[in-house]
Amino acid sequence: MLIVDSHCHLDHFAGQEQEDVVARAKAAGVGVMVSIGTRLGEQAATVRAIADRYEGVFCTVGVHPQNAGEAPVPEVAQILAEADHPRVVGLGESGLDYFYDKAPREVQQAGFRRHIAAARQSGLPLVIHARDADADIAAILEEEDAAGKFPFLLHCFSSGAELARTAVRLGGYISFSGMLTFPKSDAIRAVAAETPADRLLVETDSPYLAPVPLRGKRCEPAYVVHTAARLAEVRGLGMAALAELTTGNFRRLFNRAI
Repeated sequence: MLIVDSHCHLDHFAGQEQEDVVARAKAAGVGVMVSIGTRLGEQAATVRAIADRYEGVFCTVGVHPQNAGEAPVPEVAQILAEADHPRVVGLGESGLDYFYDKAPREVQQAGFRRHIAAARQSGLPLVIHARDADADIAAILEEEDAAGKFPFLLHCFSSGAELARTAVRLGGYISFSGMLTFPKSDAIRAVAAETPADRLLVETDSPYLAPVPLRGKRCEPAYVVHTAARLAEVRGLGMAALAELTTGNFRRLFNRAI
């Protein structure tokens, strides 16, 4: 049984700890991990190096909306140049975060659109961060979809059901993190129950959001099995069937991860 952690931040673990985290993940059946980009330049180089170092580890490159104000909005060509590496299987994470508002909203939106253009041009899936910005995320997805299709994933889903429905209608995928297991996450579980089976993924977003029964601990990719078990319960599936389903969905979306 193979489980994929479609979104983790392995660059938050260093040295021997990083090696131990990857080893524990593999021991738990997590055979594939995607370490996520949050900045171009040095951070992108770091995640590429991590993906080169470990079998079964891939990466994305991009600018997180919380970091969008730290440098000029990247040109599409710059994003694509950073992604020109065999272990880069996606772009992002990009999107909108109106909860922290660490970058001006117009800058976040401009960066989001540049990443969408890069996804459209390259065919690489865009990993989307959406927090307290459902209306603007949906509007941008609709507008950009009208200009040309692009593959994308709403990661660590914590938004409203309407955004999920919009994403699915436009061909997007939905990934669920440890938040799915939290006692007060009934609304997220409802979205997980209604999302089409061929659009479901699981992730940790580690080192954040450790799932029940490990809530409060520093999260790591091995813990994705607990989120997968809860998703299997929500969907009325056995664990092996859920693992096969989400791994197949991952392979279809992140088709460079071979």
